[in-house]
Amino acid sequence: MSTDQGAARRRRAPRPLLAAALALTLLAGGAAGWAGVSWYGAAHDASARYSATRDEALAAAEQSVQNLSTLDHRRLDSGLDLWEESTTGELHAQLVEGREEFERQVRKARTVSTAKVLSGAVTELDERAGRARVMVALRVTVRAEGRKPADKNSRMLGELTRADGRWKLAALTQAPVGDTAATP
Repeated sequence: MSTDQGAARRRRAPRPLLAAALALTLLAGGAAGWAGVSWYGAAHDASARYSATRDEALAAAEQSVQNLSTLDHRRLDSGLDLWEESTTGELHAQLVEGREEFERQVRKARTVSTAKVLSGAVTELDERAGRARVMVALRVTVRAEGRKPADKNSRMLGELTRADGRWKLAALTQAPVGDTAATP
């Protein structure tokens, strides 16, 4: 075999290293393309936005319910200001209107109420209208001078409205306990 024939065979012979490098490059390009499409889909997924909005509403509801269940007679003005900042609509108007009378009652009773949220859930969410309904379970501890602290667990139903880019409580009521069905 001549040197020309050997050189020609080497040029035509498969190069395993080059073939492997080309295959890996194609695989890496395909994986990068797939990852990019998947990321874009996840970033623009309506259900992901809905979940984020739901979580934001729930966090605001839990904080607002805790705010409205916590009050110290020694720091009454800042506590009631926080109540007003946490609310909107009719609930806000009721708090502003009844503030003086409520201040008198709390100063006379000399109580300190602290609340801890135990759990919460969004029961309804309308992103477009900026409204949500929630249920929040909490434990409220009331301390009065000269008495033992009293704990009370309760469930609250709240309605939130998005106002100025923030979720605020528009209504808050005690959830019914036990069987509320009418019996004949």
